[in-house]
Amino acid sequence: MRRSLKDLQLNDDGRNKMRAAGRFNAQLLDFLRPHVKAGVTTESIDKLCHEYTRDHGHIPAPLNYHGFPKSCCTSVNEVICHGIPDSYVLADGDIVNVDITSIVDGWYGDQSETFLIGDVSQEARQVTQCAFDSLYKAIDAIAPGSKITEIGHAIVGEAERYGFGVVREYVGHGLGKEFHQDPSIPHYPDPRFNRIPLEPGICFTIEPMINVGRYQGIVDPLDNWTVRTIDGKLSAQFEHTILMTEDGPEILTTTEEGPRPGHQF
Repeated sequence: MRRSLKDLQLNDDGRNKMRAAGRFNAQLLDFLRPHVKAGVTTESIDKLCHEYTRDHGHIPAPLNYHGFPKSCCTSVNEVICHGIPDSYVLADGDIVNVDITSIVDGWYGDQSETFLIGDVSQEARQVTQCAFDSLYKAIDAIAPGSKITEIGHAIVGEAERYGFGVVREYVGHGLGKEFHQDPSIPHYPDPRFNRIPLEPGICFTIEPMINVGRYQGIVDPLDNWTVRTIDGKLSAQFEHTILMTEDGPEILTTTEEGPRPGHQF
């Protein structure tokens, strides 16, 4: 039975539990950061993610989620999302999104970053910049009571400046004691969400996926997870877990060492 959004509004205790989950997840990403470089396999990043999470007494949420075989997602170049870590060796010129989710005392923290590996093309730099700026423009666009569609308007507006596509099939989502819950957070202005407000206590992700070319993706039929751009062009993504408070959106997954708003890639 689906719960109403009012039922999903967190009290002070729930908010603090989500803050703790977000802090650990950000700490994990900072731990992985120096290891995301040319010459390492995506599988080695996954191994570090798994071991660090378990060594701290927490659970890597992706592992065995609907059969997903690894503890994080690593999406390289034309992969939009859900890339499975494997023997692929990161090389100069690649971009890779590392998407991590941790379960901390039963509560979920979720975020991702796209990393530039060595000397990348101007196009790779631009799509990464667009995804990064789109995330923060969406966060800046909302306040208590904002409608969900305001997120999509902000993201599409930024992507249109570059002539890039915004992925529609994969969206942000509510987060709490479940990995994916209401509300869904489209990254384009879906009119079905025109009247759905983001009230204080609602926790959710914003995670725009930006494609250099067409916005559509196709799922790899061999693993049923990896989603690639339909035209083979690059894709980039950034994600934060957001708690709407009475004073506005609070980012729960800010890293100590990652890029800040205004960063130029």
